[in-house]
Amino acid sequence: MGKYFGTDGFRGEANKVLNYEHAIKIGRFLGWYYGTRLDKKAKVVIGKDTRRSSYMFEYALCTGLMASGADAYIMHVTTTPSVAYITRVDDFDCGIMISASHNPYYDNGIKLLNSNGEKMDEETILRVEEYIDGKLEIPVACGHEIGRTVDYVAGRNRYIGYLISMSKFSFKNMRVGLDVANGAAWSIAKGVFDALGARTYVINAEPDGYNINTDCGSTHIEHLQKFVVDNGLNVGFAYDGDADRCLCVDEKGNVVTGDHILYIYGLYMKERDKLLNNTVVTTVMSNFGLYKAFDKVGINYEKTKVGDKYVYENMVQNGHRIGGEQSGHIIFTKYATTGDGILTSLKMMEVMLAKGKPLSELAAPVVFYPQVLKNVRVKSKPDAQNDPDVQAQVQKVADELGEDGRILVRESGTEPVIRVMVEAGSDETCEKLVDSVIDVIEEKGHIV
Repeated sequence: MGKYFGTDGFRGEANKVLNYEHAIKIGRFLGWYYGTRLDKKAKVVIGKDTRRSSYMFEYALCTGLMASGADAYIMHVTTTPSVAYITRVDDFDCGIMISASHNPYYDNGIKLLNSNGEKMDEETILRVEEYIDGKLEIPVACGHEIGRTVDYVAGRNRYIGYLISMSKFSFKNMRVGLDVANGAAWSIAKGVFDALGARTYVINAEPDGYNINTDCGSTHIEHLQKFVVDNGLNVGFAYDGDADRCLCVDEKGNVVTGDHILYIYGLYMKERDKLLNNTVVTTVMSNFGLYKAFDKVGINYEKTKVGDKYVYENMVQNGHRIGGEQSGHIIFTKYATTGDGILTSLKMMEVMLAKGKPLSELAAPVVFYPQVLKNVRVKSKPDAQNDPDVQAQVQKVADELGEDGRILVRESGTEPVIRVMVEAGSDETCEKLVDSVIDVIEEKGHIV
């Protein structure tokens, strides 16, 4: 990770951490870089979510791009996966999404995508950061070389058409609830489900610039749970602010997480001989119950670091077709280069209709193990993590759990914190074993 850009872009409170000048400079660099490298006027496509500050960043990025000679194609309010898709299929040099995903409205972020719709490579990101810090000089375009903006709402419409084409079934007589989080899915999701014949019921679809993710969407799924039960719906889907993740609610009001989705669709693929390498890619934070369920049906799995970036890298390197996170970032590499919440919900509908089973029955084999996760603020993450006595206690816990649970100790990527997590047969066991490791960390003087 660089100075400004993390695994999911440059993110922070608008005009405090990430400001309009940063956006102008990012646009300036990308317009110059792609124009010079390709020896032609660069074409860049931009999307944004519904935050008030997204308009400011959109215009700032466009200003920078045009000043460096690039043409900026504006998709307006749209989802992250739609920008990734259009960047790839419409031959743009790169794509930009303005969003802070599931964060509150006062945060925002800038995500950069390469011409394949994938997260931009580290080398280019570091050069962007050098320009932000004034270590590079870039000429200004003049005369006929100055760029322009192009209204590109047609790109969003093309993406909607692509999603509709993904379904093999009519959704007629299916009662579907959608929580669009007052975010980017607001402009897309209902139209897709309506076009496929569903009786669609939508909540949190009145964005005002301030209410994105506020007590709604995938981070507050309890509202969709109640809505599904109260209205007798077959299923519900909740998205986050930029709709790159999806969590589900079954007909009984139970939450169906990203882990459940990986099991349901992974098994569906295996049954049709579509699960290449017989492998599903997860992160280390997936529940132990998911792995037990995979073992029972003979599906292999990979574990990556936390972050959909690492999931995607593993999938591409090894030729795997499905992977994701418990939080609902699910990647289907045959259809997308990033997590896509709406696509994920369509895939869940496909399994329900193909098998003629309710979502509760499909998810039942994944029985979550109780989990306790505690964060420990430490003086030095490496010193605490690598302390021989701490490692010995971690191994002792692992030996005690055997095949009936697991322990995970990892460093936070953004805070001076060590995370200690145990999954076991009961909450009491988890609590006791987590505390046994934290006690050693404290005894050795690592805690702040």
